[in-house]
Amino acid sequence: MMYDFSKIKKRIEEIEQWFRDEISLLRTGRATPALVENIKIDYYGTKTPLKGVAAISVEDARTLRVKPWDTEIIMNIEAAVRSSDLGVQAITEKDTVRIPFPELTEERRKSLLKILSEKLEEARISMRRERDEIWKDIQDGEREGVLSEDEKYRHKDDLQDIIDKAVKKFEEIASRKQREISH
Repeated sequence: MMYDFSKIKKRIEEIEQWFRDEISLLRTGRATPALVENIKIDYYGTKTPLKGVAAISVEDARTLRVKPWDTEIIMNIEAAVRSSDLGVQAITEKDTVRIPFPELTEERRKSLLKILSEKLEEARISMRRERDEIWKDIQDGEREGVLSEDEKYRHKDDLQDIIDKAVKKFEEIASRKQREISH
């Protein structure tokens, strides 16, 4: 009998999306809208993500420009950016806010690489947890007589192949991000 690995494949996709989202927040030397789009802005008493109240564009490699749809909230945007953990200053210019990102220091690069490594390890741990859960399910199938011992070990190998491919993909994603941070 074939084991249905769709559950673990779906979980791996979810873990991958989480990992990509987490590392997209790691600031490299380049300015990207993803760095600021989820900063919460006080929008008439409601905390709203910046992307919901303004257009965010890349002015150059190290500068973002934020153009709110309602110019009344420019000061709120500036305050929220300054109080964020990005460590950048926001500069109001007429009806837009300019956000220049300074060059990364060597110390900050090392800190970002450490965080990247921690996020990769969290993803690996999540995948191992999922693998263990599926392996337990396969073993239960053998105990209940649904799977033979040969099928159990064949499924174990298939499961490990799925996990190995996913880990390799995550390591490639992390490696690309590491190169971005290092340059």
